[in-house]
Amino acid sequence: MSAPAESWRIAHIALDQDTILWRNPDVEQERRVAIYDLIEDNTFKPLRAVEKGHAGPWRLSLSVQDGRLAMAIATMDGQAVETLVLGLARFRRPIREYFAICDSYYQAIRKATPAEIETIDMARRGIHNNAAELLLERLEGKVETDFATARRLFTLICVLHIKG
Repeated sequence: MSAPAESWRIAHIALDQDTILWRNPDVEQERRVAIYDLIEDNTFKPLRAVEKGHAGPWRLSLSVQDGRLAMAIATMDGQAVETLVLGLARFRRPIREYFAICDSYYQAIRKATPAEIETIDMARRGIHNNAAELLLERLEGKVETDFATARRLFTLICVLHIKG
């Protein structure tokens, strides 16, 4: 008997607060929105955990350890089922580009014309979409997920990289 589709989702997400050294109000807002949107609508099926008989919904904790993303997956009662570790080398450039374009976007919101804001926002979405595709590629064979979930997870990975 297979678990119902609503089992394949993240119901709680936490970021390692020791990893996050500094946040400005704009980044804090991005973090809140990404977590809210992620919890409201996501697809997340960790394949090895499911093969071992575990079923969601899941608790997911994200942290960066030794330059790698650690995705600790647990059941809702806190039973650890697995930790996925992804190298972040291929994400360094997208993260750097995303920070740069977000900084431009936040500055533009305060003083640019609507057309300039829209242009920057389109570039921001493009970088974000490319990074989400990269994350989907890196999760292939490990986690079944969707594009929207990957986008939100990438936002949270970026939050973990803020150094101030």
